Amino acid sequence: MNSHRKDDLYALDLSGATWRKSPYSNGGEHCIEVTDLPGGGIALRDSKNPEREPLRYTAEEWDAFRKGVIEGAL
Repeated sequence: MNSHRKDDLYALDLSGATWRKSPYSNGGEHCIEVTDLPGGGIALRDSKNPEREPLRYTAEEWDAFRKGVIEGAL
């Protein structure tokens, strides 16, 4: 599975997912947590509200976002 459609990502059960915070958060309260999804995608959630539905991104979407940040477009 190299890529997943959005519907497929939102159909995944993340109740047993292992979430991690950025090492740059320094243990702060306002953190984004991330977990890996099949096919290279990722899910993001707010550490203050972990019960809310996480946002999910395909590998292609996440790569485009990262590229935009690195290039200063975002």
